[in-house]
Amino acid sequence: MKDTKKFLMAAVMATGLALSACAPTAGSAAPAGSGDGKAAEPVNVGIIYSKTGPLAAYGATYYEGLQAGIDYATGGTGEINGAKINLTYADDGGDPDKAVTAAKDMIGKGYKIIGGTASSGIALKLAEQAQQNKVLYVSGPAATDAIQGINKYTFRSGRQSLQDVATAGTFIDTKGKKVVVFAQDNAFGQGNVAAVKAVLGAKGANVESVLVPENQELTPFARQLLDAKPDMVFVAWAGATSGTMWQALNQQGIFDAAPVVTGLGDAATFGAYGPASSKISFLNHYFPGAAGNEVEKKMIAAVEKAGAKADLFTPDGFVAGQLIAQAIKEGGSDPDAMVKALEGYSFDGPKGKETVRASDHALIQDMYQAKLVQKGGTWAPELIKAIPGDTVAPPEKK
Repeated sequence: MKDTKKFLMAAVMATGLALSACAPTAGSAAPAGSGDGKAAEPVNVGIIYSKTGPLAAYGATYYEGLQAGIDYATGGTGEINGAKINLTYADDGGDPDKAVTAAKDMIGKGYKIIGGTASSGIALKLAEQAQQNKVLYVSGPAATDAIQGINKYTFRSGRQSLQDVATAGTFIDTKGKKVVVFAQDNAFGQGNVAAVKAVLGAKGANVESVLVPENQELTPFARQLLDAKPDMVFVAWAGATSGTMWQALNQQGIFDAAPVVTGLGDAATFGAYGPASSKISFLNHYFPGAAGNEVEKKMIAAVEKAGAKADLFTPDGFVAGQLIAQAIKEGGSDPDAMVKALEGYSFDGPKGKETVRASDHALIQDMYQAKLVQKGGTWAPELIKAIPGDTVAPPEKK
C-alpha cells in the first residue's frame, strides 16, 4: 500500500468495530513546557522515509503532508506547550538495513519519537526498534496489516490492507466465487493476499494468488493469472512498474476474462490504466477533494503554498503530524505516556473523524469508492461514495 500505491488491493469487507473515545490524559508525565517557567526543552523527532529509491514519490507526498500537519497541529508555531519540535530526516532509500541504521543512530542520540516510511518491510523493522528501545513509532503509508497490534509503541498514520479489502467488499459480492490476487511477492503483496483470504475467504470465496518476484518479466505471470480462470481479480501493486503491469494484464486479455478490482493510486497513475480505465472498480484511500472538510482544505492549501500538490499519501504525513503533536502535548518526553495519549485518541483529520483504536492501534478512518473520468483530455478521479470508517474497520486484534 511498499508499498502502497497501493494499488491497493482488492477486495472485500471486514466487520469493523468503531471507536470514538476521546484522548485520555497522559498519566503522571508533565506536558512539555510545564513546570517552573523555564524554557521547555526541544523535542527531537526522527523521520525515516524514502527520499530516494523506488518509493520516492510516496516519500515526497508523505513529507509534504507532514510539514502541513505539524504546522496545523501547532497553530503555525512549530511548538507544543512551548517545546519546539525539531524534525530530523533520514532517507531509507527503500533499504531496511539503511532504515534500521538511521533509527539506531537517532535513538542513540536520545530521540523518543520516530516516524515514517511507505515500505511495509521497513516499517516492520522500525517497529522492532521501537519495541526494543521503548520509543514511540508512528509509521507512514506502509499498508501491512502486521503493524496492527505489533507492540505497544507502534502506531500508524495511514490505512492498512484490511481496510482496502473491506472497502472493495462494499460493492462486490464474491460469495462462492474464485478470487485471484495478483500482487508483488513482497511484504505489501503478501499482506494483501492474507487480508483477502481473511476477509473474502470468510465470506465464502475461494482465494488464490499469483505473486510476482521483483524485476521479473510480467507477461508469464499475466498468463498464469488468465490460466487460473478467476471469477474476479484483485490487484495489489505499488511502485514504478505499475504502468507496465497494467499493460501486461490488458495485453493478455485479463479484463475480458474477469472483473478486476484494485485501489486507485497516486496522480501519476491516473493515466496508466489505458483502455482498462473504464473497466476497473476502484477502491480508494484518498484523492484531493474526496473528503471536502475544512481540515482537508487547509491541508491542500498548505501543500500548494509550499509549491507541491496533495496526493494519495499526503494525509498520511498530515495525520502523522497530528499524532506526534498529540503525543508530545499529553505525554511530554515519556514514551509510555505518549502511548497512553494516543490510545483511543479521536480527532478531525483530512479524511474526517479518525480514531486510534486503543486495543490494537488500528486507525479507523473513512474510505472511498471512486472512478476515473475524462477531464480536459486527462483522467481524473471522481467520488462515487464515501464509506464510513466503522464499516470498514479491520477486525480487532487482541
